[in-house]
Amino acid sequence: MALRVYGDIQSGNCYKVKLLLSLLGTHHEWQHVDILAGESQTPAFLQINPNGKIPTVQLEDGRFLAESNAILTFFAEDTPLLPQDKYQKAKVMEWLFFEQYSHEPFIAVARFIQKYQGLPEERKAEYDSLQTGGHKALKVMEKQLSNSPYLVGESLSIADIALYAYTHVAHEGGFFIQQYPHIQAWIEKIAQHPRYVGMLS
Repeated sequence: MALRVYGDIQSGNCYKVKLLLSLLGTHHEWQHVDILAGESQTPAFLQINPNGKIPTVQLEDGRFLAESNAILTFFAEDTPLLPQDKYQKAKVMEWLFFEQYSHEPFIAVARFIQKYQGLPEERKAEYDSLQTGGHKALKVMEKQLSNSPYLVGESLSIADIALYAYTHVAHEGGFFIQQYPHIQAWIEKIAQHPRYVGMLS
């Protein structure tokens, strides 16, 4: 059985998995799931993932795995993208939790409201309220990237992949990164990886 990823290529959480598998050179099949059309809430999909969310991965042995950062951790194990050192590995996890709790809830949600929903009037106040939290997260990243080329030390890790996914399209949620030169340099560096694949590629 081939490795299969259930996801939407425009979703940052799904793109994390797509980018990681590309960087690792891991062959996989992509099964598009249209969340706006309710395809993640069908009885068939809920059998795969009772939480009804993407990405969800079906491994070669038939088992399923959900939650983007858990998927990243699974595939990065025993590769250079997840440090062996206990402390360094914990620092990667620190950024993965940061991404889900301090970054994604602001930047990804603002992007969804603007890009997917067209910034409807009834969500305008919510959209505006997300800007402060999003910029706070970007400032944390900018400070770290002023001290090291990647989020955890000198080499690329899944911490970078997790944060790159929504950061590189942050402008689609109203967050313009011209004021963050170290983030800009980091984005360019990741995009130059020989196995890099774009979100819509």
